[in-house]
Amino acid sequence: MLITRHAAAEAVLADPRYVPPPVRQDAEEGTLAWLRAQVSRFSTGQTHAGRRRLLEELLAALDPAELRPAARAMTLERGGDWRGVPTTVLGAALGVKDTSAVAAAATGYLSGEESPEADAAVARLLGQAPIPEITLLLQGHAATEALIENALGHAPGHAFENAGPGADPETLLHETLRQDPPLKATRRLDTRTGDEVTIDLVSANRDPDVFADPDRFDPSRGRTPHLTFGHGVRPCPAPAHALALAAGVLEALLHLSRS
Repeated sequence: MLITRHAAAEAVLADPRYVPPPVRQDAEEGTLAWLRAQVSRFSTGQTHAGRRRLLEELLAALDPAELRPAARAMTLERGGDWRGVPTTVLGAALGVKDTSAVAAAATGYLSGEESPEADAAVARLLGQAPIPEITLLLQGHAATEALIENALGHAPGHAFENAGPGADPETLLHETLRQDPPLKATRRLDTRTGDEVTIDLVSANRDPDVFADPDRFDPSRGRTPHLTFGHGVRPCPAPAHALALAAGVLEALLHLSRS
């Protein structure tokens, strides 16, 4: 079943009977498939609750107000070469010094696509960090970098380069999250019927019953009830951290565009 309306999507995301499709549990230890079976994102019930609690405890010790200037400073130091900055900054905050394997490990983290390269990258990460830290790095990598990429794609049409000194990149990010989310869809399994449900986040975030003129990209909307960070039972555990990292990068790029 495909869900495209905002209210229906909220209802599914708030109902505990809908869970992530199961991942295989028989993979060799230390591989990407094995890691996917150990994380909160793909688990259910009390197992999910316990694993999520570990992530929340880690995140509680990380101040988004410190991540943002760190991402800004690193992007400036690199002369605007921002790729990898969010992961490096988050890794440093989590005590993971070498995040060079994150990109390769993240390629199949959400999709489940396995490869020798991803397995090797996971093994490297497991050699230096516990699973909760690796979880945050993998979940944050593709999503945050894609958010920045998408926001920059909309920036020229909204005077990003000519914005005033007090301009806050978060306005651009909030509307990007609504109209052009990094993750286009999310899946759930109905535990009563066994049916798979796909939530089209792009369509739900443009539901005319919720958003006026929904196809128009308008950063002046500010915060909106988009579903990009999830809702209900399993919302994203780190929306403030992701926004801080992305905003820090955009602040640096905005500064460089004025130089």
